[in-house]
Amino acid sequence: MDAAFVIALDGPAASGKGTLARRLSDQYAFAYLDTGTLYRGVAWTMLQSDLDPADEARAAATARDYDHAAVEGADIRTRAVSAASSVVAKNPGVRAALLDYQRRFAKAPPGGVRGAILDGRDIGTVVCPDAAVKFFVTANAAVRAHRRWLELVEARPDLTEVAVYKDLLERDARDAGRADAPMTRADDAELLDTTHLSIDAAFAAARRVIDGALQRCG
Repeated sequence: MDAAFVIALDGPAASGKGTLARRLSDQYAFAYLDTGTLYRGVAWTMLQSDLDPADEARAAATARDYDHAAVEGADIRTRAVSAASSVVAKNPGVRAALLDYQRRFAKAPPGGVRGAILDGRDIGTVVCPDAAVKFFVTANAAVRAHRRWLELVEARPDLTEVAVYKDLLERDARDAGRADAPMTRADDAELLDTTHLSIDAAFAAARRVIDGALQRCG
């Protein structure tokens, strides 16, 4: 195959798409990009250089020069980074630069590997509409909230599952209702509902689809 084999995974938070994407990346030795970390990465880079995230020109320039490898291992989940990422995410110049970054990653995966796996909200519809395989990974909101609560409660013992559930519903509404690249299932995306699936079962289902596509591509 001359062109990179691209796998797109879209879906709401805590649906399991990130875990699935990482396992698929290991299985096929494809490059993996969690696109949700990009804005945090740009924000972290700016804060490290004492730049103001509200400076639109500097933020756009940082995004154009962004190197995801330089952010690996950095703590991009702090409150300061979260606040800064919310600011840079509103910047049209940043959004355009990161869209270009994602497309370049998919077209020419790092390390010269033969394929790329990208997970996010609009990969199959906007970023890589010609991806070889597309999945829309979802699950019942209550199940997703429980999963996310289990991830967070050890570090935040006062956090309630009800609060997490409410936050997820609000985030779903924002992602699906935004005018710019809303979260939606591509017409040709495989629906993978993980409500009652273990990660092993979801992994096996995804592999069947991908293996079939790889065989057709030769």
